[in-house]
Amino acid sequence: MGRAFEYRRASKEARWDKMSKLFPKLAKAIQVAAKEGGADPDMNPKLRSAIATAKANNMPKDNIDAAIKRASGKDSADIKNIHYEGKAPHGALVIVECMSDNPTRTVANVKAIFSKNGGEILQNGSLGFMFSRKAVFHLEKFNGDLEELELDLIDSGLEELEQNDEELVISGDYTAFGELSAAIETKGLSLKKAGLEYIPNNPVTFNEEQLLDIEKLLDKLDDDDDVQAVYTNIE
Repeated sequence: MGRAFEYRRASKEARWDKMSKLFPKLAKAIQVAAKEGGADPDMNPKLRSAIATAKANNMPKDNIDAAIKRASGKDSADIKNIHYEGKAPHGALVIVECMSDNPTRTVANVKAIFSKNGGEILQNGSLGFMFSRKAVFHLEKFNGDLEELELDLIDSGLEELEQNDEELVISGDYTAFGELSAAIETKGLSLKKAGLEYIPNNPVTFNEEQLLDIEKLLDKLDDDDDVQAVYTNIE
């Protein structure tokens, strides 16, 4: 997503007590990954990453185990991955990823959030050419040689490596998720979260007043129980 919003949101999450909303979202991601690729983390890189993300957010082991167990249960909910595209105030572009066992409820909620906060829903596929699907890994800051690390990861599908004051971000084509995940584990890097993200091809800069309007919509989306991730073209 737009880097600036990602970092601002990370900062806010450090202040907010969001565990009551965050843990169910993390559990849902684990459940879906286990159902799609199997309950053995050693054989399922998406599940390994979902578990690592949960652990990085201090989710208890019992909650993680329960989510995996639910995926293989006879009565497990049929959770579907759904995504929506839209515009926020001032023309900012937004892609919303959801996991839901009730798509009718989810689409009604997402449409209402856009409508009530100065945005509009677009037809899915409208923003396909504006974003690229990438495998993205958010890691703890790396204190070693970044150039050497970059060279080591290129053969595993690395396309971009970027470090700021808060974290190291590694990304590659979405098809390289498994290879990059394995290489990161081999290197012993500390994972904060990982997944497939929509990265804007042409990020746009907005002024602070505009960002306040845009973030009202983004925050409302982020607070919805069915919303897993929000991506924008904010610079």
